[in-house]
Amino acid sequence: MAKSRINIAVLGGSGYTGGELLRLLAQHPYVKVKIVTGDKAVGLPVSSHFPNLETFCSLVFQPMDLPKVTQSADLVFMALPHTKSIEPVAHCIKAKKRVIDLSADYRLCEQKTYEKWYGVSHSSPHLLRQSVYGMPELHRTKISRTKLVAVPGCYPTAAILQLAPLLSKRILKPDSIVIDAKSGISGAGRSPALPYHFPEAHDSMTAYKIGQHRHTPEIEQELNNVYGKTSVRAKGRAKPLTVMFTPHLTPMNRGILSTAYGKMTKPITTKALQDLYRRFYRNERFIRIREESTQVSPNQVRGSNFCDIAILADSRTGNIITVAAIDNLVKGAAGQAIQSMNLMMGYPEDTGLTSPGIFP
Repeated sequence: MAKSRINIAVLGGSGYTGGELLRLLAQHPYVKVKIVTGDKAVGLPVSSHFPNLETFCSLVFQPMDLPKVTQSADLVFMALPHTKSIEPVAHCIKAKKRVIDLSADYRLCEQKTYEKWYGVSHSSPHLLRQSVYGMPELHRTKISRTKLVAVPGCYPTAAILQLAPLLSKRILKPDSIVIDAKSGISGAGRSPALPYHFPEAHDSMTAYKIGQHRHTPEIEQELNNVYGKTSVRAKGRAKPLTVMFTPHLTPMNRGILSTAYGKMTKPITTKALQDLYRRFYRNERFIRIREESTQVSPNQVRGSNFCDIAILADSRTGNIITVAAIDNLVKGAAGQAIQSMNLMMGYPEDTGLTSPGIFP
């Protein structure tokens, strides 16, 4: 497809993810943002919520008028809260617009699974079957052909990328996986709440939603897809892979550090694991395999679309340990969304996303 300039709408643009979308799109040579909506900020300049975008974005927040959106935009980013994107996505798809949804509303393939974990009915189950999980490293071809991308959650992005190579080669026991992840406070969104108040979160670390975090089925869905493609199946249906996932809130603005553990299916060395990961991600612009776990830190990927990964074989306990770091607002949200947009539109995949992380 020719690199023609396209018009963009960002729905729900007043939150942290919306702000990151606008920041990154301002550097993209092939797009023009035409509409930004924000229900609680209607009539205010975008720069009133994001002073960093002064001189980069002269738009004002508008109400969410879907007919106007579909008339003005070629592609729509949905940065709305979970459960609030179902109808707007369906409207835009019916209007034959490309849609990239950053909520969880179209990530899960099974309607019953979505309704169980999110507590609402899904009124467009046919679109669940049409949507493509927006992780280019695993679904690049499907993303390039679809009209609807569901951008992965931030925790699942790190967890899936750090575990996929192991499961693809069946060298990790699928019933042994433990994921221990820490996230910056921006992952909770921009709406004020007591746990994210500075005196509550500073000098603290808290585990939350143990065994019931909504990202769990998303992680399991995608890891089962990887494992199921290469697993040697016995007669009948194999038992689905499950994970134990515990998220933690940490006193930093942005970033995720995810540590995942699992039992080896056979003895293997750290060097062999590193070679496996380099082969698996050999053509991936945004995956960096690190020699040492101390090189994997949110402060090395802040503001960038990179995922850094380190791997260790612990022969004493028979475990494999992986560590991954991403910026939850970029590779875990807006950056990955733009990566998918580039694929959908036929642009070079890294367009607008090549900046290194900000350090210190």
